Amino acid sequence: MPKKTEVLDEIKRIRIHGLSDARRLMEEYDILTLAGFFVMYESKNQELPESEVISRMHTVLDAMHGTLREGLEHPNRTPSRMIDGGAAHMDALIRGGGSLLGNQFSTVIRNTLAAAENNACMGRIVAAPTAGASGVLPGAYLTIADAHHVAEERIVQGLFVAGGIGECIALQASLSGSQHGCQAENGSAGAMTAAALVSLFSEDQEAIESAAAFALKSVLGLVCDPIAGLVEIPCVKRNVMAAVNAVASAEMALAGIRTVVPFDEVVQAMDHIGRDMSSSLKETSLGGLAATPTAVRIAAEFKRIRP
Repeated sequence: MPKKTEVLDEIKRIRIHGLSDARRLMEEYDILTLAGFFVMYESKNQELPESEVISRMHTVLDAMHGTLREGLEHPNRTPSRMIDGGAAHMDALIRGGGSLLGNQFSTVIRNTLAAAENNACMGRIVAAPTAGASGVLPGAYLTIADAHHVAEERIVQGLFVAGGIGECIALQASLSGSQHGCQAENGSAGAMTAAALVSLFSEDQEAIESAAAFALKSVLGLVCDPIAGLVEIPCVKRNVMAAVNAVASAEMALAGIRTVVPFDEVVQAMDHIGRDMSSSLKETSLGGLAATPTAVRIAAEFKRIRP
């Protein structure tokens, strides 16, 4: 009888429908970590050596670090003035000793703002999983990894966990705000980040799944209602909400708290909610905050001055 590794060598493509499939195949092929599974998954499906897949993820990590550096270099301001140096204000709070829960917590907020504002200012970002939610993963994950002096290889492995969770959501629902609202963007980013954070400190698959489930469950029904159609308000602040939610979800999972509803079922619930959601609440700027008198006025003013 051929060894499981030999059987795996003969497989050309890997098909999964969600996280439960991934965990089943991990057991079938004796793959010990979720990161290891998704490295293999990418290698098979992209027809690339695993070394190349890992090298590409290092490039992604470098780009995320670059986003944080760029976002922290100066106050970020947009032509609409709805983004007006939030990360710089948080930096001043940290430097002045005004943090409510300690500098590490405030640094997560600051860095998430920096990355999300960098996107709003047309800087270079990593869509993780989308541009509108691009501040969550670098803001929380890289900040905590740096605080704990996690080795780069371990950080890269965690990014494969994040990517794998995102893939499981995309396969069963959507990552698009225009399809399923902000639950699909910042909700997915939070789930990806929570799972990746747990993977830095534990290989417990139940803990990783629980963290992702907690983060996504907490924002089911979250609408996408950008003022003036810009990825600025409330998008940037929702990145912060998703980042903080991801940290809380990861800590609960690391404490041994487990999800009652499996992650795949949470994703399927998000899919049903997204399908039921009014189109006015899915990136059209026709409902929610975008329809408030203040938002309508801002949109009209911006339209008038826009070149």
